[in-house]
Amino acid sequence: MDIEALSEQVEAVSAGYAAAFGIDRDEPWFLLKLQEEMGELTQAYLMLRGLARTKGRTSEERDAAFRAEVADVFCHVLLLARAHDVDLPAEIGRKWLSRLEVPCRLDPPGSGAPPGPA
Repeated sequence: MDIEALSEQVEAVSAGYAAAFGIDRDEPWFLLKLQEEMGELTQAYLMLRGLARTKGRTSEERDAAFRAEVADVFCHVLLLARAHDVDLPAEIGRKWLSRLEVPCRLDPPGSGAPPGPA
């Protein structure tokens, strides 16, 4: 799946939804909406793992809800990146995939240096 094409499709859905419901997608909206979706993902994860009330949902329903929330978060990351002209493939290559070519430093805990790409 091409990430740029996917980003364009997600943008079309989001813009259409915003227009239909009178939502102003100003600059802070993209980050705040991502934060909202992260909260929903957290709730779905807690329900999936039995760490929160299941609200009568079956295991299959909880699993489906978790998968749907992961997709929501991913789509809102795409929207945030698009709104701020972040070239995700380039940044992923620089931040993560470059580690495939150069082994991660394994600095001791407390040294202040991250051990990996995070």
